[in-house]
Parts: sequence; C-alpha cells; structure tokens
Amino acid sequence: MALVKLCLPLLTRTVRLYPVAQAQKIHRWVAPTLMELKRREKKQGGKITHPRNTFLEWNLEAELYAFGKRLNEDFDSDLLLQAFTDRSYVIKEEMKQKEMEFKLEMKDNRKLSEEGEKFIGQYIQLYLEAVLPKFPLEGVAGVRQHLTSEDTLANVSLHLGTKDIILAAEYPVDNYTLATAFKAIVGALLQSGGDERAAHFVRDLVITQLQGQDVNEYWHIEDPWAMLTGLLKSQGADVEPRLIGEVGKNTLLACYRVGIYVDKRMISAGFGENVSTAKEMAAREALKKIFGTEDHMKPINYQLQGIPKTSSETRYQIAAS
Repeated sequence: MALVKLCLPLLTRTVRLYPVAQAQKIHRWVAPTLMELKRREKKQGGKITHPRNTFLEWNLEAELYAFGKRLNEDFDSDLLLQAFTDRSYVIKEEMKQKEMEFKLEMKDNRKLSEEGEKFIGQYIQLYLEAVLPKFPLEGVAGVRQHLTSEDTLANVSLHLGTKDIILAAEYPVDNYTLATAFKAIVGALLQSGGDERAAHFVRDLVITQLQGQDVNEYWHIEDPWAMLTGLLKSQGADVEPRLIGEVGKNTLLACYRVGIYVDKRMISAGFGENVSTAKEMAAREALKKIFGTEDHMKPINYQLQGIPKTSSETRYQIAAS
C-alpha cells in the first residue's frame, strides 16, 4: 500500500506527459451501410461523373486563359478553343442546332491535330538524333514511336489538366481524345508562337518523359550476336566469346558468365542461366557500349535550344569508322 502511494504521483505525471491514444469508435452499422450504398451504386450503373462544363460557375474563356498562363504560353484564343473542341462535340451540337432550325459554324481540332502530330514526330526525330549521336536510326525510331504513342501523349495531356476543358460528347474522355487534344494544342502553339516555341514545348513536356528510362528497351534486337559480329567484322576486328565463369552447374540455380573479346581484349560480359543466354546478354552489353547507351551513360541533354539539324551524314561517318 505504501508502495502504491509512493508511485501514484509518478504515474499521474507520466499520463499527463504521454496521454494514451484512444481508439476511434466506429459503430457496427457503418460498414454494412457503406457496403449497401456501394451495391446500389453498382446496380444503377456505377458512379456518374458530370463534366465541369455543366456546372453553373463554369467559365470557358477564363479556363482557356488560365491554361495558357499556367504553361507560360501566349495562345491565340480562337485557336486554343478549336484545339479543345473534339469532333464528337461538334456533331452533337450540329444535331441540336438542326432540331432548333438554326446553324452556327463550329471548328473541330482535327486539322490542328494533324499539324501538331507531324511537327511532334519530326522534331522528336531530330532531337533524338542530336542527343543520341551513336544510336542507330532503327533505335531512334523505336524511342520516337514510344514518345509519340497514344498512351504517352494522353498521359502528358491528362497531367496538363485538359480533361475538364475538352469539349466532347462523352465524359470522361478516353486516351484517344486526350492525345488528339494535346497534338492540337501543339498545332495551335505552332501557329500562335512559331516553330521554336512549339519545339521547346514538346521538349519540356514530351521528350523529358525519357528521364530515368532505358532507351534500349524501346528497340528490340532479335539477334544481338549477329549484329555485333557484323559491326565488328566490317571494321576488320575478330570477335571471340569465352566462358569465364560458372557456378551451380547442373542445378536449378546455375549461372554462367561469358566474356566477349576483341583482339584479345574483353569488351563486355554477360550472365545467364545457360551459356547461350549469357552470350546474348554479353552481346547486348557490347552493343550498348558501341552505341553509347550503356547503363552509366551520360544523361540526355534536355536543354537544346531551337530545332536541331539532321545528322544523317555524321551517323554514316560514325558507322563507317
């Protein structure tokens, strides 16, 4: 009893300094109620999301103005509105006008999208040739195809906030509509600010999607050993693969290491569960060194100004050397 009286002040002080966190009290009817509401929502076709342009406080002109200022670009207001107008929306409005017996001309973004798509493809090709001077044109084409794909452009468009501004018949908009709107925005900027502004816009938003990516993944080489031997033999070099290590032979965890030697010097090595796989991986590593796209390559330069010039002649000289 005396010990309890002696420890009581210390216990009181500890509770004041470190209060015990009480568990949150959730009634038993909450979970069944939420589950029933979710079931009713699915039964009625799922959650309905209304487009922002149907809200009372929606102001299209203010949204278009704010969009340009967020990107620090000066768009022509009519061209920007046209870039956000999808063909499905124009068809829907024309049907309404036909019922009300009046006609109002509206332009969709198809023409601007075609201009933007052409400019994006050409500029990305020239930019990749400039920043990856030793990479073959086939590899550049693979990287360009990835950057100009519908998924990549739709992802960029979505994070620019175009989803709520696009005028389309259906909502939410799909990836095709998002990508088309982005290409139309580039086309509108091309007419509003010129080639250089549009080029820097594509560089900062599209080409930078390669940050942290391996460019070799976008070019599939079916037979890397044949390509490597063809490149080196054309230069008069002898290629020789050698088994330089093995562990766990005749087991499920077998691992082999093959080195590739050129003029008695090892240029690369690869690992694999068998000798042929290790030889293929070693050939891929050697090709990366030749093309300058190895894992420890210098980061891609995302600060080139203007539109780079074609480097086809330079690439032929590099290949010939």
